[in-house]
Amino acid sequence: MGRAFEYRKARIFKRNAYMARTFTRIGKEITMAAKAGGPDPAQNSKLRLLIQTARNENMPKDNIDRAIKRAFEKDQSDYKEMVYEGRGPHGIAIMIEAATDNNQRTVANVRSYFNKFGGSLGTSGMLDFLFDHKCIFTVARTAEIDMEEFELSMMDFDAEIDADEEEIIVMAEFQAFGPIQKFLEDNKYEIKSFKMDRIPKELKALNDEQRAEVNLLLDKINDDEDVTNVYHNMEEPAEDVEE
Repeated sequence: MGRAFEYRKARIFKRNAYMARTFTRIGKEITMAAKAGGPDPAQNSKLRLLIQTARNENMPKDNIDRAIKRAFEKDQSDYKEMVYEGRGPHGIAIMIEAATDNNQRTVANVRSYFNKFGGSLGTSGMLDFLFDHKCIFTVARTAEIDMEEFELSMMDFDAEIDADEEEIIVMAEFQAFGPIQKFLEDNKYEIKSFKMDRIPKELKALNDEQRAEVNLLLDKINDDEDVTNVYHNMEEPAEDVEE
């Protein structure tokens, strides 16, 4: 059927894989938030935001409800958030966030991935200085919003603002998450989604062959059921295929 068909098929599979990973990640975050702050979104601000984020990603309601219920199942009693750090091939820094009920199992799996694909798992905190830990809100932009006034308000939180005709992106240090959420909700702004991100301060350029080696490791880590997010400082190539 030709290369065009194969390309479209690959795009579909890639999208399906992205959705599966996204639903898994958000589901685990919902479970953790419900466990920490209770199952009622009205009383649990982080859970409230995660549910809205899930809806924005078209996550089915049944998935959301199951993720909340999972927080109170017996086998989730030791569910914890963990961060692992290591070096991939060619010195690429990799930070991994996981939600696990068995840290020994998860850390053993993660270590095996690094060992198999030419990297090494390190110690906690060894790479933290290479990344900025940020909270990022996506806010619906409406005609009623005075952008100049909004930007002035966000200066109180040392937040960076980016906007187009439909959305406003607010990015700040992760410690500002709570105060920014309260401000946005108190002032009736529509929060479409939010996330925590670790943004590399500097990117490391590699050639195609080297990137392929690193991607083998990143793909393996991402496939682990306990892993929720993976961050790295490898410079990504410019997209060379049109949508």
